[in-house]
Amino acid sequence: MKKVVLAYSGGLDTSCAIKWLKDKGYEVICFIADLGQGENFEPVEARALAAGATKVYIKDLQDEFVNDFIVPALKAGAVYESKYFLATALGRPLIAKYLVEVAHKEKAQVISHGCTGKGNDQVRLEVTSGILDPSLEIVAPLRIWEFKSREEEIEYAKKHSIPIDVTKKKVYSIDRNLWGISIEAGILEDLETEPPEDAYLITQSPEKSPEKPKYVEVSFVKGVPVKLDGKSLDLKNMIDKLNVIGGEYGVGRSDLVENRLVGIKSREIYEAPAATILGMAHKELEALTLDRETAHFKDSVSLKYAELIYYGLWYSPLREALECFVESTQERVTGTIKLKLFKGVCSPAGRKSPNSLYKKELSTYGKDDTFDQKLAEGFIKLWALPYKR
Repeated sequence: MKKVVLAYSGGLDTSCAIKWLKDKGYEVICFIADLGQGENFEPVEARALAAGATKVYIKDLQDEFVNDFIVPALKAGAVYESKYFLATALGRPLIAKYLVEVAHKEKAQVISHGCTGKGNDQVRLEVTSGILDPSLEIVAPLRIWEFKSREEEIEYAKKHSIPIDVTKKKVYSIDRNLWGISIEAGILEDLETEPPEDAYLITQSPEKSPEKPKYVEVSFVKGVPVKLDGKSLDLKNMIDKLNVIGGEYGVGRSDLVENRLVGIKSREIYEAPAATILGMAHKELEALTLDRETAHFKDSVSLKYAELIYYGLWYSPLREALECFVESTQERVTGTIKLKLFKGVCSPAGRKSPNSLYKKELSTYGKDDTFDQKLAEGFIKLWALPYKR
């Protein structure tokens, strides 16, 4: 009997997949990744075993997620199509890494997942596993099984006594980790409809947020956040704290009609308070400490870096090469940024860095100005010289 390692979420799809894979002759081993989604995994494990899994692995990957995936993406300024901080996309290569690891440990020949054939996550998981171990087979039940609807899956689960929670209608498709939440389906598929408040999980409506602004200070050392409001804090706890603070002030919502990797457009909304706050703070600090040419070139690198993450190419040679460039730019990115949170908006309110390239005596229009304006005439003539006919 072949062993298969299934990326298990505890939901309807992957619970049905356990029984379906068993009926196809596989011994099913489940892997559950804790990426900070805030779940109690004991009932999830029990559900997997009751559905027919022979073993369940649960691994807390939050620290690795923060240090090896979130930090590089933050340094790179990776935001897909200017709105999506790539929370789900960043988690998938890490999950795939451990699917492969468990497969090796269990001497399994196959890995499996509960992704649909029109989504991005199937690509991310399968490309990553193919890079890490091309010999592993892939079985994707949702692409090939006989069920045509969620209702048919529910009937299948009832028929085979698969434990699932069907008491509440699942309106939205939600993926959550500590870096953010992705929300799609339901009424969100109507592009003319504003996202209803019940779609959001951790952010308050800006209209209902506090009437007075909140100020926070984030301090960085070489591109890594190390202090919040002057107090040292490990990044995981900082993210948790900023998710609460930002969520209270309605910060971190985005609504995006995005270009999926498979070629279709989809509408998703995202919640990422901590990512929004840290991303803006990091960007503002780079503006203060990077020279113009490096800063402008890094913008193009940020775009490509985000695409590579979105496309499931975390372990690609190009992403690793770009990582070297990004790391070289972060040597000067040390300092503190003060941010104002108010009615859903995060805006800079103060900047300081020992590596600041801002010189007040050169930029001021006051009496302390030391800029020699007479030099401008010669500069303009030389600058324009290649374009004169």
